[in-house]
Amino acid sequence: MGILEIRNITLKLDGSKILDDLSIDFWEGHVHAVVGPNGAGKTTLANTIMGLEGYRNISGDIILEGESIRNLSVDERARRGITLGWQEPARFEGLPLRDYISASSRNPKPGDIEDLLTRVGLSPSDYLDRAVDRTLSGGERKKIELASILAMKPEIAILDEPDSGIDVESLEKIFDAVRILKKQGTTVLLITHSQTVLKQAEHAFLLCCGRLQKKGVVSEIEQYFGDKCIPCDHKNNPDLNEE
Repeated sequence: MGILEIRNITLKLDGSKILDDLSIDFWEGHVHAVVGPNGAGKTTLANTIMGLEGYRNISGDIILEGESIRNLSVDERARRGITLGWQEPARFEGLPLRDYISASSRNPKPGDIEDLLTRVGLSPSDYLDRAVDRTLSGGERKKIELASILAMKPEIAILDEPDSGIDVESLEKIFDAVRILKKQGTTVLLITHSQTVLKQAEHAFLLCCGRLQKKGVVSEIEQYFGDKCIPCDHKNNPDLNEE
């Protein structure tokens, strides 16, 4: 049993089946990767776990630490320790950065915010008093959101495309943050189509068309990036079209 269990989840959006009888177990304290092509259902899975509007009309169940959370609101799931780092982080116009991160922190101590900013590759002297607004780049906002997640110390952190908008130099800081989350006991779900991000995980799941095609250690799932496809019964599988 995992800390988070996805049990036979099916979700339709605009008449299309995006998740198709999907079952996955995420183990406590591990770093997992969910990989697959665009449209595989990766972000939809993240949004469904978080219980976002439009992603709650599901069949199946979501089990957190042995209890169903299917009927819980986003806020209730957050209070249970689940947080989602967006592929495109939201802006909180005008909110000072120090207040944004402080609001996420559990019992903040002097110097905590500065330390968190440094850990994600942002200079406290340059960013602490800036507003979280449109003057920040997507990469900067991604780092700030990750600093706030570190401050939360969540039970489960879902990071959707954590390398999106991040330059190569800053990418290692993002991976450092993932390692910090693991060290503090957080279960991490990396939603990605990047082989580099996949390598930060201990265990991985490959999705295609909303179904689980393969699971295993990272070295097994890396085959997908080399072949761009794996044997399956999908109508677009090249092997099926050779006849």
